[in-house]
This record gives sequence, structure tokens and C-alpha cells, in this order.
Amino acid sequence: MDAQNQEHKSYWRWSKQDFFPEESFLNFASYRKALSQTCPRLRDRFLERSTQSKELVELKKESENDMKRCLNWWDLIWLCFGSVVGSGIFVITGQEAHDHAGPAIVLSYAISGLSALLSAFCYTEFAVEIPAAGGSFSYLRIELGDFIAFIAAGNILLEAIVGAAGLGRSWTSYFGSMIKNDPDFFRFHVKGLAKGFNLLDPMAVGVLVIANSIAMAGTKQASYLTWISSVVSAGVIVLVMAIGFSHGHVSNLVPFFPQGARGVFAAAAIVYWSYTGFDMVATMAEETKKPSRDIPIGLAGSMTVIIVIYCLMALALTKMQKYTEIDRNAAYSVAFSRIGMKWAKYVVSICAIKGMTTSLLVGALGQARYMTQIARAHMIPPWFALVHPKTGTPINATLSITVLSAVVAFFSSLDVLSSVFSISTLLIFMLVAIALLVRRYYVEGETPKSDLRKFFVSLFVIVASCIGGTAVWASNTGGWIGYVIAAIFWFLGTLGMQLLPQRRAPRFWGVPLVPYLPSLSIGMNIFLIGSLGSEAFWRFFICTAVMILYYLLVGLHATYDLAHHIEQESKVEDGKENVDHGLS
Repeated sequence: MDAQNQEHKSYWRWSKQDFFPEESFLNFASYRKALSQTCPRLRDRFLERSTQSKELVELKKESENDMKRCLNWWDLIWLCFGSVVGSGIFVITGQEAHDHAGPAIVLSYAISGLSALLSAFCYTEFAVEIPAAGGSFSYLRIELGDFIAFIAAGNILLEAIVGAAGLGRSWTSYFGSMIKNDPDFFRFHVKGLAKGFNLLDPMAVGVLVIANSIAMAGTKQASYLTWISSVVSAGVIVLVMAIGFSHGHVSNLVPFFPQGARGVFAAAAIVYWSYTGFDMVATMAEETKKPSRDIPIGLAGSMTVIIVIYCLMALALTKMQKYTEIDRNAAYSVAFSRIGMKWAKYVVSICAIKGMTTSLLVGALGQARYMTQIARAHMIPPWFALVHPKTGTPINATLSITVLSAVVAFFSSLDVLSSVFSISTLLIFMLVAIALLVRRYYVEGETPKSDLRKFFVSLFVIVASCIGGTAVWASNTGGWIGYVIAAIFWFLGTLGMQLLPQRRAPRFWGVPLVPYLPSLSIGMNIFLIGSLGSEAFWRFFICTAVMILYYLLVGLHATYDLAHHIEQESKVEDGKENVDHGLS
């Protein structure tokens, strides 16, 4: 009967039942009753863990229609390449080389690249085992519980909006530099607004609308467009590196560390943005034909190549131009123009614009799928989870991300966006590494309490030592002794975890050297978070406070009702099966 009703339902509907179908929101009296039960409901949901069957089977019913399994490893390679390359190397390199790292921006990319690769390994194992559209949200919900997953969900949505907005702004900067040698040529200055929010950008809005419209039309179509354009882009990148190295001067690399190690790590925390597209590819697991084969090749393989490309691109730029003279907004195109290669300037600008466009396109695909799974869990209204029957894409979620990111892009400058984006991304990657350790060492009903206590003690030592080492770095006190002590405790915590038996082995593809690689990923992400400025933390804390307030007023009660509704349905189905079995 439900299937027949769904067939007759229009996709384009706006009733209260589609947004707030839960019992807690039937009327004001039921909502007031739900609020009065906030504390016991919070205890119920705080560490409630989801299951793979819920994420892969039960929650998919909320979308009413299935997404189409149409991607293979070739598609994933170029989706990853198209998403990552162009989203940072053409955008952030000039800014961070000029402001912080100088020629050592190469090391910044290597450090953040290693951290990203470790995170990509963790994502790959999860995506193969749990091929759900929710990506890190689903992984954290299964391993770390409902509340932690909600905090991650809020940051995922923040990352989606801010990341898309930042790319839209960068697109305008490069296009303005190409046309008029002025990054702000297409923006409108408004004197009454605060600095960082006073350059209005209508072109960024238009680019976001176009990219998201393509994503809504169909996944396979977007994949075709991405890999064809990315192949062309790869050829242009090789040309850019060849010209950069042939016209570069070693003298421009001196001084290599103008602001020392601090400048390198401060830049590494920001250029991490350049690698973040890979997590969007993990959300495509639900639409992948053979996740166990396609995802490791497409995700881990392409990320390794991208790290090498980024380091070479950064080195080419700093050899070609003194870091103090690098243009912060359109570094490559301006650099080629200054050495007399105006034709190369246009080639670089077109390549950068193309890279940003494909990053926006893949980002639109991934961001909408994150939002879809979050809505399936009713942490936001389930209306956002609906999949269109013809296109097989979550149009409602894509439209919502488009509108929000367009509003942010219209007002906010790139430097304001990048710091907010980085801290959200690093936090999620750190939590995924922790979740992987939990997955390997803790299986409910199998892990003895004594081993569970030892595991949590080891995990606490790992995290505390990483925070301690980061605090020593941030305070610039304690010298090498502080770092040695932190490193010793990190090693002891990881060694203590290694001595425990692993309770779950990966079925298809697993992260090597567990627990050392996930533990190192935790440490690098915490360290990069600690390298960010205080403004990033204030913005992050304000956003998190708003998220928690929403959770206590809405998300908690919606997820509580859904979870208990699913439990009741399962009991009814089990009862029917028992009756049928008895009759047979």
C-alpha cells in the first residue's frame, strides 16, 4: 500500500508532513511535551549507534526512489581529480606563499597532502564497507553515535556551503584577472558593509547556479563532463609546470623559509582546502557499480598522484616569481603575464576556471548526497532526502545547497571563507580516523569490558598527547622537550592499542598499519587545527553553538521519533514472520 501511495505522490510537494512528519511536531502540545523530555531523550541519543543495515537499507526508504548505480573506477578517478585539482592549487597557493610560507609552500602542500592521504585511506575502507550516500556522516553515526554524527553533519553542511561559495568567488577572481587584470573587476564595492563582506559578487552566484543545475540533471552526465574536461586540464597542467620550471630561477627560492616552520604549518592548515574534494567522491559509493574494486582505485590512487602534482605546481610558481611579488588572488595567470607570456596567462586562467568549475560540479554532487543522508536520518527535514524518480538525483538537497552557497558567495571574501572551511574539514577527518579505530577494536557484544577500557585509555592518550604537542607549538614555549614528551606519549598510546586484539577485519580493502596510520592522521589533523588563527576558532564555536541549539530544539526530537518508529516497525515485521512461520 505504501509503495502504491508513493507512486502517486508528486516529487514537488511542500506539506508540513514532508518537512516534520514526526510525532513530536504534530501540534504545539506534542512539541511542548517533547521539549519537556529533552534530557532523557538526549541520554537516549547521545551515544546511540546506528547500524549498517539502517544506513544502507532502512534510511534509503526515506528517499522513496533509488539513486542509479552508474559509476565505475574510471569515473571515480576523474571525479576525484576534477573535484580536487583546481579547488585549491589555483586559489590558495598564491595567498599562502605570499603571506606565510614563501617557497616552502611546497612543504606545506606535502604535509597537508600526507594528512589528506591518510584520511583518504580511512574514507576508502569505510566507503567499501558501508557504501552509503552519507559518507563520513554515516561512518560516524555507526561508530561514534548519534550526537557526534550530528556535530559532524552540521560541519559537513557548513563545509559544503562555505566551500562552494569560496570556489564561486575564486572563479570570479580568475575571470576578472583574465579579462581586465583585476580580480575584483566583476564585483561591486559597497561602503556601508564590513571589510571582507563589502565586495558583492553576482558572477559567483551565476556560476554556482549553472554547476548545480548540471548536477541535478543526472550523475552519469556530470561524470562524463568531468572526466573529459579533467583529461584536458591534466595536459594543460603539465604545460604550466614545464613553462614554470624552464622560466624559473633558483634565486627566487631564497629565502626558502621566510617565516620559519611556523609559516609552513600555518600555510599547511589553509592549503589543506586544496585536497578536500576527495571526501565528496566517497559519497558517490551508493551510485558505484562495484565499491570494493572501484573506490580504492578511484580514491586512494588518484589522491597519491594529486599530491605530487600539487607540490610540483607550487614549486614551479615560487621558482618563476619571488614570493613577495606573487599575486594573492590569481597567482599563476599574473606570474605568466609578468614574464611576457600573455598567451600562457590566458591558458592558465582558462585551466584554473575549468578546474574550479569541475570542482563545483563534483562538489554539488557530493554535498547534495551528504545532505540527503542527513535528511534520511531526520536530523534535518526528510523533504531534503527525496530522490527524483527520473533523474535519480536529490534535487531538493541540491537546490538548497545552491541557494545557501550563492547567498554566502555574494557577500563573503575568500580569506573569510577559507579559515572557516579548514577547521570544519580537519575536525571531520580527525573524527573519521577515530571512528576507524573504534570500528576495528570495538564490536558490541564481542569486545570484553576490560579491552574496551584499555582501548579508550589508549585513545585518550593519543588524542591528549596530540593536543599537548599542538599546545606547545601554539604557545611557542617548552622547546624540543615538550615535543619529545608529546611524541613519546603518542607512541605509547598507539602501542597500547596495537597490543589489543582487533575485533573486526575489513572484508575487502583496509587501511594498512592500523593503529599507527589512523593515529598519525589524528595527530596531523589536530596539529593543523592548532595552526589556524583565533578568528577561525571563534567562527567555528559560534557555528557549533547554533548547531547544538538547533539539535536540542529540533534534531534531537526528530531523530528520537524516527529511531523508535524503526524499532517498532522491526518488532512488527519480526512478529509477522514468526506468525507466518508458525502457520507454515
